Amino acid sequence: QVQLVESGGGLVQPGGSHRLSCAASGNIFSIYSMGWYRQAPGKQRELVAVITVTGNTNYANSVKGRFTISRDNVKMFVYLQMNSLQPEDTAVYYCNVGSGGMHYWGKGTRVTVSS
Repeated sequence: QVQLVESGGGLVQPGGSHRLSCAASGNIFSIYSMGWYRQAPGKQRELVAVITVTGNTNYANSVKGRFTISRDNVKMFVYLQMNSLQPEDTAVYYCNVGSGGMHYWGKGTRVTVSS
């Protein structure tokens, strides 16, 4: 079992920056990927970014060049630095990890981009 706790959600103005954090605990030794998904109102949950234990990253086209995912393999945190935020980035952001053949989810943190 892996437990995930996200933090950092809030209200951001368009064009602004914000950082999300996710702390993993429990059976962290088998974690091979950590990532962020988001779900906007009325839409399906979608991948935002993922990073493997070796540092390989993958981003949704809509956030490439604006968002950066990183991880701390010692503290078992994953971060999402979001720049040039737009109203369409408004969503609940979920942390996700792959471990031991399973995927675990956090409860989500809401990011609202609005003036």
